[in-house]
Amino acid sequence: MSTYLFKNRHEAGLYLARLLKTYQDKPEAIVLALPRGGVPVAFPIAKSLHLPLDVFIVRKIGMPDHEEFAIGALADQDICILSEDIIKRYQINLSQIKAIIERERKELKRRQQLYRLDQETINLKFKHIILVDDGIATGSTMKVAIAALRQLQVADITLAIPVAAAESLRELEPFVDQIVCPYTPEPFYAVGQWYETFDQTSDEEVLHLLAEALALQK
Repeated sequence: MSTYLFKNRHEAGLYLARLLKTYQDKPEAIVLALPRGGVPVAFPIAKSLHLPLDVFIVRKIGMPDHEEFAIGALADQDICILSEDIIKRYQINLSQIKAIIERERKELKRRQQLYRLDQETINLKFKHIILVDDGIATGSTMKVAIAALRQLQVADITLAIPVAAAESLRELEPFVDQIVCPYTPEPFYAVGQWYETFDQTSDEEVLHLLAEALALQK
């Protein structure tokens, strides 16, 4: 007996779209996807609800010599979030942090130029945000994205996730206005285990979907 919940990311997005019907044609609402894997989930949501689609790019700032350990993050619209407590606790050299930030800022800019298709960044102030990814395991990237969106003074945030670890979802709950997540299976080891097909999303696929979503809005 198969244990997957969704055939692929597109099917997961269609499922979420049915749960988000109250947002259909809602003024000032926008679907934001965390690239790359969140985009093929977000596209059918935006298409079904007749809403604009954009990406919200987040880059982790890792600890020097331990890059997997996040000490902060960069996000769209020049937002930088640092964990001052961790920096002080581990006495991390500020010049090292600046070097990491500069490297990640270049990658953030590269992705912005790649994904934005020569379109101006959407002003998110007072917008109703549907924030989408293909799943949540630890929730660390999503937590940073939410914090960054709050700095941009959005009206509210609905977290739309096909499948997530229950504990991670509970940790995120206080920071958003609503969570739409149909499945929180336990034990939860990895997002990919709940999809029949979970290939890495390419830049080409992201660009194709963003271009198609843009054409639908015209």
